[in-house]
Amino acid sequence: MNLKHFIGWTAALAAMGACADVTVTDFLKADGQTDVSDALQKVIDEHPNQTIRFPDGVYLLSKPVLTPADPKLSVDLQLSNYAVIRAASDWTSDEAMIRLGASHKANDIRTPGSCYSLTGGILDGAGVAKGISIDGGRETKVMNVSMKRVLVGLHIKKGANNGSSDCDIRDVNIVGNGATNSVGVFCEGHDNTFTNMRIADVYTGVLLTGGGNSLRNIHPLFTCKYDAYEQSVGFDVRSWNNWMDFCYSDHFSIGFRIGEHSNGGIFDKCFCFWYAANPKRRHTVIQADGQFRAVFRDLTVGFKNNEAVNAVLRVGQDGGSGVIDCLRVNRGLINDPARAHEKYFSGRYH
Repeated sequence: MNLKHFIGWTAALAAMGACADVTVTDFLKADGQTDVSDALQKVIDEHPNQTIRFPDGVYLLSKPVLTPADPKLSVDLQLSNYAVIRAASDWTSDEAMIRLGASHKANDIRTPGSCYSLTGGILDGAGVAKGISIDGGRETKVMNVSMKRVLVGLHIKKGANNGSSDCDIRDVNIVGNGATNSVGVFCEGHDNTFTNMRIADVYTGVLLTGGGNSLRNIHPLFTCKYDAYEQSVGFDVRSWNNWMDFCYSDHFSIGFRIGEHSNGGIFDKCFCFWYAANPKRRHTVIQADGQFRAVFRDLTVGFKNNEAVNAVLRVGQDGGSGVIDCLRVNRGLINDPARAHEKYFSGRYH
C-alpha cells in the first residue's frame, strides 16, 4: 500500500468512526463550574466500545454517571493525570460518582468488550460523595487512580457470576473524608485482586464481606481524629477464604478484625504498627469477634511502648483452629493480661 492509499484508507475509517477515541471536552466543559453529569452520560451512552479520554481539567458532577456492563456497549474511561472528577456541593446521592457496569447488566466474558476499565486521574468527593463503584459485569479494572475527600473510596458490589466480580484493582490511592463511617475499600463481591494501594483519612481501611479475594501490599494509615479511635480498623474481614500478602495496618486501634462468622483467611507477612503511644487506649493486632480461625504467618508487630493496652490477639469466644506462626514482636510490650495469642501461637518469637 503506497502513502496515498494509506492516507485515503485511514481517512475513510475516521469518517466511519472506526478506531477513533472520544475526547469529552469536544462535548462538555471542564471548567469546574458547569454541571456535566447529563452531558457525560450522553457521551458514554452514544459511544459504545470506544475509549473516552478526559484531558486535564475539572469535571463537576451533581449525580452519578453510569457505564454499561454489556460488552457490546461498554466504554473505557481514561483520565489524564490532572483530570479531576469532582462532586458538586449539592451532591445528595448515596451512590458513587462513577458507577462502572451499573447499566445494561450482563454476565459475559466471551464477547469482546467485557474487560473495561477506569484509568488515571483524580476523583474528588468534596467530603460528601463516594468515589468509584463496580456495580456489575466481570473483569473490570481500576488503575492508577487517586481519590480525595471520599466517604467510601472504592465499592465493589456482588458481581454477575453468582457474586463473583473478578475485578483487578491496582495502584489506587485513597484519602477519605475523616468521618467515623468512612471506608477506603468496601468489597462485597468475590474473586477480586487488589495490589499496591495506600489509604488514609478513614476509620476503616478495608471492609471485606465477599470471599476469594487477594490483597497484596495494601497500606491503610489512621490519620483521623481520636474521638472514636477504638472503633477504627485497618482490615475488617467478615467473610471466608481471603488471602492477604504484606498488608500493613498502620496505627488503627484494631489492625485485623475477624468477623464472628468468618475464618478470616490466610495472612502472610503482614505488619501492624503504631507510631504514637496513645496512653490508656487499646492497641489490638488481631480481634476475633467469635472463635479465632485465621492463619497468620510471619506476622510483624510494632507496639510504640506500654502506655496503651497492647494485645496481639483478643477473642470473643474460646476455641477455633487459628494459628499465629513466627511472630516478630517486642514481648515486653505485650501487656494485655489475657495474652490470648499464646493459645494459638506456634513456631518462635523473633
